[in-house]
Amino acid sequence: MQPANGSCHGGGSGEAPAHAFLRRVCLAAVPGASTPLVDRILTGVERELRARGHDWTTTPDDRTDAFVTSARLHEPVAWRDSPLFTGRKRFGLQAKPATYTFVQATPAQLRELLQRFDAALAKATPVPADFALPGLSTNAWQVLLDQGRRGGAMMCVARLLQAQSKSLRVVMVVGDDTAEAAYLFDLAGAYPRIDANCEHGLCGDLALRIATHLSTREVTGHRVDGEPVPRAVWSAAPARRAMLRASRELGDRAFFTRMVRIADLVDVPALTGAVAQQYSEGCFGTWDPTLRAQVVTVTGSQHPVVKASLQEDDLAVITGVIDDGSGVRVRAVEGLRNDPPSSEAVEFESIDRLLPRIELPASFGVGGAVPVVRSKLHGHRGVVAYDPRTVEYVPLDAPFFRWLVSCSTEAQAHAVTAAFARSQALRDPNDPRTVVFSILPGHGLLMAEKWVPGTEPFDELLAAMDSGRVEVSHGVPQGPMHYAVEGDRMVLRLGFGAVRFAAAGRAAEVRDCSFDAGEA
Repeated sequence: MQPANGSCHGGGSGEAPAHAFLRRVCLAAVPGASTPLVDRILTGVERELRARGHDWTTTPDDRTDAFVTSARLHEPVAWRDSPLFTGRKRFGLQAKPATYTFVQATPAQLRELLQRFDAALAKATPVPADFALPGLSTNAWQVLLDQGRRGGAMMCVARLLQAQSKSLRVVMVVGDDTAEAAYLFDLAGAYPRIDANCEHGLCGDLALRIATHLSTREVTGHRVDGEPVPRAVWSAAPARRAMLRASRELGDRAFFTRMVRIADLVDVPALTGAVAQQYSEGCFGTWDPTLRAQVVTVTGSQHPVVKASLQEDDLAVITGVIDDGSGVRVRAVEGLRNDPPSSEAVEFESIDRLLPRIELPASFGVGGAVPVVRSKLHGHRGVVAYDPRTVEYVPLDAPFFRWLVSCSTEAQAHAVTAAFARSQALRDPNDPRTVVFSILPGHGLLMAEKWVPGTEPFDELLAAMDSGRVEVSHGVPQGPMHYAVEGDRMVLRLGFGAVRFAAAGRAAEVRDCSFDAGEA
């Protein structure tokens, strides 16, 4: 492991400013099982939010952006008592607010959980009993195994607390009588660590992070537009074949974590509108010269989608961004199920809208101007090193490394688009770098390839990963990071955590914000 430099995600000089898109938000406190420490933290978060002009109430109404509640470790919340599942109906609201649940874990309890999961994940043959804890279904061990192999033991802790508290956004407060740190978990797998001595104080930092989450909107309001693609045209589209082939290639490389079925994690009834029954991580897409549009993966929230073995029904055609930015324009295809596209569709289309279009060499057999980006790949993975001679890294703006946002949001779409719009490799036809990537802290990566003569869609991305020109890792940075020169590569440096490079068949790993056994 490459050691951290000892700094934390909070505190110190040169901290990233808050986002410009912050707005006034309204939170409603809903009583739940608690501890004295959690009560004090909630009081502090309320104070910090009010001081910044936000609203806090104990009577939820249609202004409410989020419920704030509490739970106790290893004391599972009944689904009927969960604001996430029943809050909208209980309080007679038009919309469904987000839910933040605060849970205390003492340093000893957290250390015990991490050691337990580390040991369970290290076994060559998994033992389901190693993952058996209160609030989990009998099949939850498989979910924890998959998630832990992708993101480490802290991901197992995150999914455990989400299952026990019946909440997707969980604040784990670590401490005995006083808080030493907190972790903020979300559905996409983020777990940034916030130290008690950070710049704004623990409660102030949590207040800003919550306000950041709630200040942006989802951009999944996609709209079907135009005549359906005739079946014969679809069958002849090269992107259709390329997507199905790339799915298998990525599956062979274990790029995607298996789809998470909520029923496999926790026993709750199917509640329409409360939470999707399943979700699948990542998406990818490529531009089709026949359709003159992008073909991308569909969302996994409506029907099960296995990204490593796509079927035709798992594909969608997108043609642009809706004027208000709330989603993309979708062109239906005759004979397909026509589910909506993945949540990253707005990012994919926005990148093409801001970057140049080019004329391809005659060898491609494609006439007219095409987007400079041929194919895009998003996954909940990191990059520990890359070759700057053939690969370009485009960082997000500074606030996104401290004040995290997540998938399907307008803020993330703007952040990713702005980063790729600054790419020199994509703006300069003579730039030899053919792969460009960005890291979304707490979430994953987005990679794009240029049109390279003699290749098929995704060939350049796959070749870059196979050759180590982009060394993809399990685990994702959870906050401040940068790349530094080491020999002929740029290698990842973290503000807090550790990096392990691939060696002897062992995958590269990022373990950011891990709870060290020596801490207490």
